Amino acid sequence: MTTLIEATAEGIATAAAMINAGGLIAFGTETVYGLGADATNAAAVARVFEAKGRPHFNPLISHYPNAAAAFAHVMSNERAERLAAAFWPGPLTLVLPRRPHCPVCLLAGAGLDTLAVRVPQGHVVTALLVACARPVAAPSANRSGQVSPTTPAHVLDGLNGRIDAILNSGPCRVGVESTVLDLTGPLPFLLRPGGVPREAIEAVIGPIQQGLTLAQAQATRGLRSPGLLVSHYAPGLPVRLNAADVATDEALLAFGPPLAGAGTLFQLSVTKDLTEAASRLFEGLRCLDRAPSRRIAVMPVPDTGLGAAINDRLQRAAAPREVPSNGV
Repeated sequence: MTTLIEATAEGIATAAAMINAGGLIAFGTETVYGLGADATNAAAVARVFEAKGRPHFNPLISHYPNAAAAFAHVMSNERAERLAAAFWPGPLTLVLPRRPHCPVCLLAGAGLDTLAVRVPQGHVVTALLVACARPVAAPSANRSGQVSPTTPAHVLDGLNGRIDAILNSGPCRVGVESTVLDLTGPLPFLLRPGGVPREAIEAVIGPIQQGLTLAQAQATRGLRSPGLLVSHYAPGLPVRLNAADVATDEALLAFGPPLAGAGTLFQLSVTKDLTEAASRLFEGLRCLDRAPSRRIAVMPVPDTGLGAAINDRLQRAAAPREVPSNGV
């Protein structure tokens, strides 16, 4: 059963300790309740996807107690600084390039070189993030595809027994998710409308590009927003799925006892643990992509539980690539 923790000083300290130990804790923000895990712990982040039944490894928002902490992990710019001054703490998420050696695990960012960061509002969540002293990755605390929760009772309806605890932060004030703004391009791009209106953002930094529909987002394969089906990190080497053998000039992404003969090997989970495999997936793809090999061979992964999300990601990685033309 999931424990309900009251938001006293002792309760907040307990919840922070549970997150730092790899636990899953739901907590309230000004927008909705989030399902929090240590963003630097890939195994804990994998448990978030498992608990939500999330079919894709979408990027998660990393939460920080203040702007300085957030900008220590991403490369800010003038627009980001102005928006942070105007709206943080508050319901605005900024997508920015990861800094070198950023400690947030690759799974939390869906393997991308960018990170979605936010400073939420509320004395309970701020105290929790200060006590954790590390970023907390947190999508909405509900089963995938269900309505986002704004009370502890809502969280229990969908996740009771699937997460460790709920920090009772009371009802959420805003009640809709944060606005997500991509600041990695020449013009700001609205990826998801939310708690901060577009007009308020434009009053601070000028015109922004409108976001795309879900169908357009799926087609572009380039967005970086939580809440959208997106293209994730794609290795440069071709990917061969369901490998029953491996050549000496192929790198092997192993699941279980490895096939013999690979030039380079990365083990997702020798015991065939799907949570461990999910936590190591993006690290493995990046590692093998640097190998002196002609292709990445991938051993079969069962299409159950987190295996469905792992296979979804691998199928995207193995999809045919567009060949650029030589035109001017």
